[in-house]
Amino acid sequence: MSHTTHTHEHAHEYQDGRPPGLSAPEHVHHSSRWYLPVPAKFLLSTLFAACWTGAAVWISQPWIDDLSRSVGEPAAWLMVALVAYLPGFVVALMTMSLLLDRQPPLRISSPVSPVTIIVAARNEQAGIADTIRCIGESDYAGEVTVILADNGSEDATTAVAARSAAATGMAMRVVAEPRPGKSNALNTALHQVTTPYVITVDADTLLHREALRRLISRLESGPADTVAVAGTVLVRNSRVNLLTRMQEWDYYLGIAAVKRMQGLYQATLVAQGAFSVYRTENVRAIGGWPDAIGEDIVVTWKLLQQGGRVLFEPTAVAFTDAPATVVHFMRQRARWARGMFEGLHAVPPWRQARPLAGLVSGIDYLIPLLDVGYALIWLPGLILFLFGVPAIVSAWALTVLPVTLLIYGGLRRHQRRSVFGPLDLHVRRNAGGYLAFLLGYQVLCSVASLAGYAQYLAGSARRWK
Repeated sequence: MSHTTHTHEHAHEYQDGRPPGLSAPEHVHHSSRWYLPVPAKFLLSTLFAACWTGAAVWISQPWIDDLSRSVGEPAAWLMVALVAYLPGFVVALMTMSLLLDRQPPLRISSPVSPVTIIVAARNEQAGIADTIRCIGESDYAGEVTVILADNGSEDATTAVAARSAAATGMAMRVVAEPRPGKSNALNTALHQVTTPYVITVDADTLLHREALRRLISRLESGPADTVAVAGTVLVRNSRVNLLTRMQEWDYYLGIAAVKRMQGLYQATLVAQGAFSVYRTENVRAIGGWPDAIGEDIVVTWKLLQQGGRVLFEPTAVAFTDAPATVVHFMRQRARWARGMFEGLHAVPPWRQARPLAGLVSGIDYLIPLLDVGYALIWLPGLILFLFGVPAIVSAWALTVLPVTLLIYGGLRRHQRRSVFGPLDLHVRRNAGGYLAFLLGYQVLCSVASLAGYAQYLAGSARRWK
């Protein structure tokens, strides 16, 4: 399966040049005689998750009994809670939320508001031309200004970007920020923004031709207090190796599903810097992007703290390069985990202005426990099981696999019908990556996340690469 390309020149090979109408399936308004408010959907989803967990406790008694003979009853309950009950609760909450998700239709299908796109770059001469070119090829009808925030590049990044902008006839300004740190580059560029909306695009990210239009359409079609919208980011270098193939499924299914759930509750927790739009005045009101390793996480939580809503638009698609080596992947996921802790520290859930945003962000307190369960209990237990020692993981534990397949199967069907269909993108086969994603990817992520948590708690030096 792939929705990426082998070369930058063919990054849009999945488009037929005809912008599909915005009456795509995900935007169709499902008329109904009754309306279930968003808080009620959260309550219903939570009750379903609680019932699911209760049923799991009852069904898992034989597993508890078997495990108690090896480690004792208290330890058995703790271990099963971390590897089964807690993940089951989170997955059930997400599943019911997605079943209740009915994204409102786009009231404004062809926005024309002027926008500014900030591309922060440091030594990106290899790929910056394609990033700028894709922006220039957008079908957005409004005025688009690009600011290249050069963060002390020592190569030809600015010259290559300027040539690409000139080739597409697009206006581009360059601002220089020698101080290291993406937040410094973004804030320097922010001073130059005169449009009501500011969009951030990473220097290695390619926008789908319709991405800007769909992203701004969601912002202007949302509630008046919507302050940001996160776009969809997918992997474009999935054909490199098995690791990038696994990440393709993570972006396509896992990350997209989490953002859909959070978007339903109007509290998307990460308007990612790779591709998101923000209201300029709101970003300025909170002091811009903070000096943090997860600057996009913290800025999103601060926007939510001010009472704003952050939405998610599944069909505003961009493609980015995923780490192709295990070392780079582990460092990236450690940064993400550390960034989550930075967000929780900067804006604890109880300080969120909207109670629903506080409840959604509070779920992040469960994530480290999930990582402990996967990395320190499930992984050793699975290894023992494969060697014929079912001391921790037994046949009872493996019953989660059919449920996992069912859930991801539903997510795949939704993505094909509601996201790829309207954009005329196609799914190619990636069975090996899918199998590896299902069986081992989460353990890899959890190990990296535990390293990130430890780095944050130890106060170790931050590193972005």
